[in-house]
Amino acid sequence: MKYMMLIYADPANEPVYGTPEFEKMMAGYLSLSEKMAADGVMLAGEGLKEAETSTTLRVRGEKVETMDGPFAETKEHLGGFYLIDVPDLDAALEYAALIPSAEYGTVEVRPVMDYPDAG
Repeated sequence: MKYMMLIYADPANEPVYGTPEFEKMMAGYLSLSEKMAADGVMLAGEGLKEAETSTTLRVRGEKVETMDGPFAETKEHLGGFYLIDVPDLDAALEYAALIPSAEYGTVEVRPVMDYPDAG
């Protein structure tokens, strides 16, 4: 079953770029990515640029509206994701617990919708 692991964190709580703490966090991400690849469960994973670089779009009637920045003003921002294919939620949670940002942020683990009749 496919699961999306969405990684949220408050930028104020993240290790600062260039510090030993940042290097340790990045090494943790590299190690986790290598483990999931070796285990054959990783389908995709990327970090995202800062929330301020996003553009939010919505369609109301026939009008397309865009605005700079994220849709919601929150302390925790979506900073990255992993898409994995594992047997069940318990397995997904085991990998999610290894995400370095879980120590100071939040990881949302959500099953990916399966459309058996599509395609």
